[in-house]
Amino acid sequence: MRTEEFIRALAADRAVEIRLGLAFALALAAGAVIAATVFLSELGVRPDVLAALHTVRFPFKFVVTIALFATSLRLALALARPGGNAAAAARLLAVPALLIGGALVIELTVLPEAAWGPRLIGTNAKVCLAAIPVIAVGPLVALLLALRSGAPTAPARAGASAGLAAAALAATFYAAHCTDDSPLFVATWYSLAIALVVAVGAVLGPRVLRW
Repeated sequence: MRTEEFIRALAADRAVEIRLGLAFALALAAGAVIAATVFLSELGVRPDVLAALHTVRFPFKFVVTIALFATSLRLALALARPGGNAAAAARLLAVPALLIGGALVIELTVLPEAAWGPRLIGTNAKVCLAAIPVIAVGPLVALLLALRSGAPTAPARAGASAGLAAAALAATFYAAHCTDDSPLFVATWYSLAIALVVAVGAVLGPRVLRW
């Protein structure tokens, strides 16, 4: 390859990165607005939020969901075009997994065994399973459209990563409403709700992102 061709190729790659970055930024803005609108109109913030902020379990939910959102969004960006380091991005998903895993160990250690079941079942399991997927619809659609600005070579995985990011964003909103703050509840019901959105993203990916 001649020097001039190499420079043009680098310039083209940079232009693609800028377009993808802008597409993802717009998708996040639109998705967040839609998610916030759905959340506030249908659920709203829990009434004891100020008191809950002084506990450990309530703020920790946001640490986990935001970490999941950031790492899954990075994975989606890596999968958006050929040559993206998806393997390295996928390894970062260990961060939220370790966070919730460590919290589970602490919870099971400090709580008596008789309290495990009630904390796991909680009082909002059905709401959680429905609310997170519903809130995630807008962000999922927006992120899938953003992925179309790239050229994902693994549409199913790209769609699943979009679903994971959308669900993590939705879970962050839902966490402000949910009064079940135990890591046992979060690890179980949040994960199931998120998995539903990931599955939808994986199914839609090959249909929406094929090129």
